[in-house]
Amino acid sequence: MADVQPFRAFRYNLARVGALEDVIAPPYDVIDADLQRRLHEQHPANVVRLILGYEHPGDDEHDNRATRSAACLREFLADDVLLQDSQRSMTLVHQEFTAGGRTLVRKGFIARVRLEPFGAGTVFPHEETLPGPKADRLRIFRATSMNLSPVFGLFPDETREAQQILDHAVGRALPLQATDHLGVVTRVWPVTDHAAVTAVSAFLADKPIYLADGHHRYETALAYLAEREELARRQGNNLDPDHPARFIMMYMVGMDDPGLEIQPTHRLVSGLPGLTVARLSEALSPAFELRRVGRRTEGCREAAEEIEMDGGQDLLAFGTRADGEWTLARLTDPSLMEVRHPAKSAAWRSLGVAIAHGVGIDGLLAPLFQGSPAIRYVHRHEEVSDDLAAAAGADLCILVPAATMGLVAEIASGGERMPAKSTYFYPKIGSGLAFHQLR
Repeated sequence: MADVQPFRAFRYNLARVGALEDVIAPPYDVIDADLQRRLHEQHPANVVRLILGYEHPGDDEHDNRATRSAACLREFLADDVLLQDSQRSMTLVHQEFTAGGRTLVRKGFIARVRLEPFGAGTVFPHEETLPGPKADRLRIFRATSMNLSPVFGLFPDETREAQQILDHAVGRALPLQATDHLGVVTRVWPVTDHAAVTAVSAFLADKPIYLADGHHRYETALAYLAEREELARRQGNNLDPDHPARFIMMYMVGMDDPGLEIQPTHRLVSGLPGLTVARLSEALSPAFELRRVGRRTEGCREAAEEIEMDGGQDLLAFGTRADGEWTLARLTDPSLMEVRHPAKSAAWRSLGVAIAHGVGIDGLLAPLFQGSPAIRYVHRHEEVSDDLAAAAGADLCILVPAATMGLVAEIASGGERMPAKSTYFYPKIGSGLAFHQLR
């Protein structure tokens, strides 16, 4: 059973810091060096100082980003920059944003969820993780003993019952509001109504939870919990069944929420210098039906629009830097995915990103690489065309379709994980809206 609970959150004391929007930040993994600098300069208490402080050349085991994060947190607590709620609550969060020319509102809430090993409960991952980010986050966990950012979970709720309970509980109360650097407007209400939060907990008890974002932090939380349990055993004790380290702070959204937006994650591939559309077409023709659609920025835009209108997973687009040509490619031989990934399900093999790697990068294009491919990831087709125009951009750009919520749930429920960087749930849930102490 899913154990979803209210908790006594730590929050920014706005009487000390001023506007909420000055102290929140995106999750650490989408903050580049420029945004990191801007957030540090924006406010001395911005949460970036906790989640992604600067690294210094002389860092060692006693003085490093994690230890400085912990020192900063201690200062925030001592100076009442952060205060703990007097009551347990769930935090209602509405995010208003634009996507594809539409204005959407995604509705969710922050609670704490009991940690479960993947495959042993009702929490399902959907993406592969990498060891580097988990090691970095574990150092932050150990140093701060605090969930500094919520992970993002999805649950089935066709009638949006859980959300309606919390929306009704806040009524016409005015929210805290913040607008981020992307123009996303976030509105926040702590919900302390016992009947409401109890009803939401009860509703979610028999529901699966699919991780949308924060896989590295969830796995890090499991590792941190294992360390706490081992420490308790060495001291001759058992960790309390309701110890805070047994939980993780999670932002939860119903899978049928009208504002749920999944965007694609396109591939920018280096290691193919001089690759032309003619050579690309020759390599891909055994498995794809190919059609050229245009050149450079206009061709990229047209290809992205055709992929979106198509709505399937088997249509990709390839842009070659050497000549600026864009080619639409529809997979005509799905058996190649069965050969390369016989142990995977049909749903997994049907994913656009799986096809891009399995048949494309790691398959038909593999003999063309000079060394190992280097891949970067972006989400908007404008970023792709900008990269092709840049002096040091990628040699090959691949536009992929966005995965559907149905595929995410089907693959996760079957115990599989999608390739890394398969989904991008937009917008990200900000860090700094609430904090969950693990002590």
